[in-house]
Amino acid sequence: MTAPPPALPPSGTLAWWVTSWLRGCVVTDLVLDAVAADGRLHQGTDGERLLDLMGLLRVAGATGCGLALPVEGDPLGLGGPPELTAAAIEAGEAAVCAEAGLALVPEVRDEVVTWQVVPAHRRQLPDVGEADRALRRTTIEAARALAALDVARWRPEAADLLTGSHPEPLAAPDGVPARCADLARRAMAAGAVVEVALVDDGGAVSASEIAQRRAALDPLERAARRALVAACSPEAWPD
Repeated sequence: MTAPPPALPPSGTLAWWVTSWLRGCVVTDLVLDAVAADGRLHQGTDGERLLDLMGLLRVAGATGCGLALPVEGDPLGLGGPPELTAAAIEAGEAAVCAEAGLALVPEVRDEVVTWQVVPAHRRQLPDVGEADRALRRTTIEAARALAALDVARWRPEAADLLTGSHPEPLAAPDGVPARCADLARRAMAAGAVVEVALVDDGGAVSASEIAQRRAALDPLERAARRALVAACSPEAWPD
């Protein structure tokens, strides 16, 4: 059975589609439809329409937006300033238009996503090829380690994600390299493995087994985040 297509974080969807719009690859209505496909109203902190925020980025000189997925101790995809770093770590994500000196940080609720506009500095990003290789390597290593820990016993969903069918491709807009769309798909699948496997302690029977499980999953989580940031950041895309 084919797994359902994964859903990008809101900032990833925004980054892909706004980049394509800024570069003339898609029309405005397609961007608005894609961002709103999560069923939520997207607006600015003062109630501005998403279209108004897109116009702000264009006027500021943006030619693309990229994804940031920071966590405490690893501000991945950010270059500061502290105001952005703090807001993005709290949200777990941001869409960064560093060229324009701006970022959009979402507050995601059940029915509304409110985007805060924050100053942004230029940033360093993972290389797409390097991130791809690291994700492939850590996925294989995690699968072997979790098989040794009898993953199918305590989390059959994780085993299915690691060894089962591949998810459908992500719906990427025109202008996103096919290699990056595929990398994002595999990064989302790897992230789903980590999320499912760490929901609770499952069938682990000792502190040692729990530690082994986390030791197998932590590198996969980091690799998945790096791969997704690279895949959703036009600054990192191959020429």
